[in-house]
Amino acid sequence: MKNIDSYDFTGKRALIRVDFNVPLDDNQKITDTTRIDAALPTIRKILAGGGSTILCSHLGRPKKIGEPKLSLRHLVPYLEQVLGVPVKFADDCMGQSAADLSATLKPGEVLLLENLRYYEEEEGKARLPETATDEEKAAAKSRVKASQKEFTKKLAGYADCYVNDAYGTAHRAHASTALVAAYFPNDKMFGYLMNNEVSNITKVLHEAQHPFTAVLGGAKVSSKIEIINNLLSKVDNLIIGGGMMFTFIKAKGGQIGGSLVENEYIELAKNIMAGAEELGVKILIPTDAVIANAFADDAERKVCKSNEIPDGWLGMDIGPETIKYFSEVLVGSKTILWNGPMGVFEMCNFQKGTKDIALAIAESTKQGGFSLVGGGDSVAAVNKFKLADKVSYVSTGGGAMLESIEGKVLPGVKAILED
Repeated sequence: MKNIDSYDFTGKRALIRVDFNVPLDDNQKITDTTRIDAALPTIRKILAGGGSTILCSHLGRPKKIGEPKLSLRHLVPYLEQVLGVPVKFADDCMGQSAADLSATLKPGEVLLLENLRYYEEEEGKARLPETATDEEKAAAKSRVKASQKEFTKKLAGYADCYVNDAYGTAHRAHASTALVAAYFPNDKMFGYLMNNEVSNITKVLHEAQHPFTAVLGGAKVSSKIEIINNLLSKVDNLIIGGGMMFTFIKAKGGQIGGSLVENEYIELAKNIMAGAEELGVKILIPTDAVIANAFADDAERKVCKSNEIPDGWLGMDIGPETIKYFSEVLVGSKTILWNGPMGVFEMCNFQKGTKDIALAIAESTKQGGFSLVGGGDSVAAVNKFKLADKVSYVSTGGGAMLESIEGKVLPGVKAILED
């Protein structure tokens, strides 16, 4: 694997897989530029190094080629604004315009290809009506797999080197994220964003200083099983919050009223707690909760023991006693991984638990600890409370980050690392 800082881009056309899957309003104006902004350092590095860039990405989930509202054309004005150079646009990533524009690209120039997912071959999945028979599905799958190789080869043919800077799609074994790298055995590398994501997650999972505390929240235990299983052998403390805490509380015989619970996972919760005890890992489960008589911000609310919630009431946030205990553990930790809020933080009356845990993580970081925040709701929380710059690293990965902390090797990462 080459390093973007030591690679000589002089006169090279770099195919960069970026994650420009940004939200657009009804007028196709970008409402959040975060993903584009994250790729700018890599693009600028290559341009400054005497290379040219061919940017490729998906946008949304198009059902057919050419859906106007999902065209990457809408991103050109913003890209030109932030890069300070004209941005050429190929209106078909597999068309003649892409071939011609890439072939004549000069150093310092930028080309943006049209939405990769206009083509089935990008994802390697056939688009079929729900009424398709098994035979039709099998035939279509075979057809797409056969044509995917030609799609990938053509995409690779536009460039002299390949840079993957799209961590948000690294968990997908798609043509532009996992297959195209094979055409650049000596000229493939991570962009700055990808490298930061991979190195920070590696630091947490494999190079953690102790005490190491993982904070898991969110609605359901079922979505965190593989994460918990992978973390139990690595952490000293596992903090459980959010809706998933009530499955654990019920597993311990507690009364949870109308709180969210996954009854089918109660035995699993018992096994997790038993396994943690065997490993000497502390599982911290909330001892009190802020409860409400309805799932609404203006509902009547009060604090009670988390295992004594009366019927007709439901848990909405962790309580003050729990906040104090969790915060003490976090401030004393050297490594922290946070995935998932402590309560319904979107509602002002039930945001205190999540906010105070975020503040405790920020304090640990201030004292020299390392903190990694990942997962959509956790990222939204640190942004909401203006604490993103007070933690060590905020992952942009979403699903990719979750699969990484489950212990999986991501296809987009593997494709760059393997010889």
